[in-house]
Amino acid sequence: MNTLKLCLILYACLVLLPVRVMSADSSPASSERQPIYIEADHIDGHYQQEIEAIGNVRMRRGDQTLTADRVKYYQSNENVEVEGNAQLERPGDILWGSYLQMNLNDNTGQLSEPRYLQKDGNGRGDGNLLLLEGENQYRFKKARYTTCPEDDHDWYILADDLEIDKEKKVGTARHASVRFKDVPILYVPWMNFSFGNERKTGFLSPIMGNTSRSGVEVSVPFYWNIAPNYDATITPRLMSRRGVMFNNEFRYIGQTLNGRFLLDYLPNDLETDTTRYGMQLNHFHNLGAGWFGMINYNSASDRNYFRDLGNNILFTSQTNLLQQGFASYFRELGRNGTLTFSTLLQQFQTLQDPRAPIISPFKILPRFTLNAAKRNVYGLDFDFAGSFTHFSHSTLPHGLRTTFLPGVSLPLENSFGFIRPRVSLHHTRYDLNEPANPAASDRHLNRTVPIFSFDSGIVLERDTTLARENFVQTIEPRVFYTYIPYRDQQLLPNFDSAEMDFSYPQLFLERRFSGEDRINDANEITLAVSSRLIHSATGNERLRFSAGQRIRFSDRRVILTSPQVTRAGSDFIAELSGGITQNIKTDTGIQLNQNNFLIEKIRTGISYRPAPGKVINAGYRFTRDVLEQVDLSTQWPFLKKWQGFAAINYSLKDDKLLAGLLGLEYNACCWSLRFVTSHFTTATQRTSTNIFVQLELNDLMRIGTNPVRVLQQTIPGYMRTDL
Repeated sequence: MNTLKLCLILYACLVLLPVRVMSADSSPASSERQPIYIEADHIDGHYQQEIEAIGNVRMRRGDQTLTADRVKYYQSNENVEVEGNAQLERPGDILWGSYLQMNLNDNTGQLSEPRYLQKDGNGRGDGNLLLLEGENQYRFKKARYTTCPEDDHDWYILADDLEIDKEKKVGTARHASVRFKDVPILYVPWMNFSFGNERKTGFLSPIMGNTSRSGVEVSVPFYWNIAPNYDATITPRLMSRRGVMFNNEFRYIGQTLNGRFLLDYLPNDLETDTTRYGMQLNHFHNLGAGWFGMINYNSASDRNYFRDLGNNILFTSQTNLLQQGFASYFRELGRNGTLTFSTLLQQFQTLQDPRAPIISPFKILPRFTLNAAKRNVYGLDFDFAGSFTHFSHSTLPHGLRTTFLPGVSLPLENSFGFIRPRVSLHHTRYDLNEPANPAASDRHLNRTVPIFSFDSGIVLERDTTLARENFVQTIEPRVFYTYIPYRDQQLLPNFDSAEMDFSYPQLFLERRFSGEDRINDANEITLAVSSRLIHSATGNERLRFSAGQRIRFSDRRVILTSPQVTRAGSDFIAELSGGITQNIKTDTGIQLNQNNFLIEKIRTGISYRPAPGKVINAGYRFTRDVLEQVDLSTQWPFLKKWQGFAAINYSLKDDKLLAGLLGLEYNACCWSLRFVTSHFTTATQRTSTNIFVQLELNDLMRIGTNPVRVLQQTIPGYMRTDL
């Protein structure tokens, strides 16, 4: 008898039974069953009783498809019995087995010798028995689970009981052993893991590692999805040398606010017999009606906290922890005006090293600032900046400082050039608790300094072609003149002024000191020119070259520290930045003292990035009589699955290694192994060596200390390639 291909369609009316559907936002209701489609080589049965299909059976209902050698379907109770090469395909997974019993109404049953594949999470495995416990849940007995591809068992979980919840996208394993290369590396009585990207409450993968300062470490994070707009992570961190530390993170976001709060707490450090903690709060709040506020608060229990217990190497050299609150108000003043008012409370926690003590910064308690601007008033631009600040310090003279800085300018501009003359008057008053200088007798001091500047420039353009690409090349000459008369300021305190780093943009600033306590004298002119290459199609700037010379007509008399260049003369500075080619970028600057034709500063860096995960960086920094350093770093793949990392920061002046890093990474299809060692010198001239070893099992867990943040901080352009 020839093979007969039959198609049988069974509609719900043939087996009509009420089905009740419940949801959070609906009442019980009845719905018709979806029809069942069966294809097979041979179909036999009894009307409204049972149907038996044999040979190449394909049974479909809704989004579920069942294939097998033999299927028996009982219409009265919606049960099916499947034998031989059973396969059940659903939207999120595929199940295979030798024998299946299943109820189509409630999706319950069991599957013998099961294998499974999760379509969305790439998880797969097998077991002795699979229990179907609903549409989105099933449970395995004596199960194996991995995210490795078929025929690859580099790592897997062996569990007595494995529960898969497709709705929550969470797996839960009981009495589980994690094996890598068939070697048991971890046993846990209970663990869960996510195979989706949704935020779910539960324990995250444990993190294990070893450091010289804390010993063997095991962290078990618990993630709490409190609400869609805020969550928390609580991480007990067991350290063999220190005890149990609790790392806590709380995040929140709303329509008008967002923030993050971190609190790390060690009740009793076994090494120091003290309670230790670290705290960080970042908060932003849009208060409405033009107001917004921010809080940035950082604190630590002691000066060695970050060195002993921190997991970010940047904090090891941190000496001043910022603690500040800020509020600001903004509104428009008519058509061409703005008004800004702000207040600031600021202090620092200074982490003192007895071997290298430093002077802590002044506290600002508080500062009120008012800025206003009005443009195009009969062709003139008016601006005003004022501040009232109370400085406080435990050992240094302190007090109140009031500043007023009104200014007016006459901007003359068109499409190819501009002229901007400007006049301003800087007035400062001090009311101190004691004289800032022993030679002074008055605690109430005043200073008034007029400031005049003249800025001008033109822009010339031409079309050009380079490497078969069309560009617009510009030539932009610029002249900037500044005159500030000398005022003796030796009797004034210095709360916040410092010398600004000399750079090309600084050529066009009236002042060379930050803060308000020192106003430099000036009688100087800057002659400069810039040239840019702008891509015609995209408008992106490809390359920029700038050169400028500041010519001083008189000696500088206002200085902060010695030695400094104070004589009359000139400084020349040139900068090149942007892409030399599509893959090579540079940022280079040089400063010359033309009085004696000596190089004062060099800053150069070049980066080669032909593809993601491939980068070579080289840099050189030089400041006469201060420093001379080279920086080299790279991330580069080699062989098939390997990549290497290297970085070095070396002081040529001191003939000393300041920081170094060397590492290797192996990326398999479902796991990665990283080894990184770093060496660096802290701000207190201590040296520290860290070794990071991490085994990452994709979509399951990380074992060891994560070096990724260290690589990001040390190698500019570093990029993970295993994502």
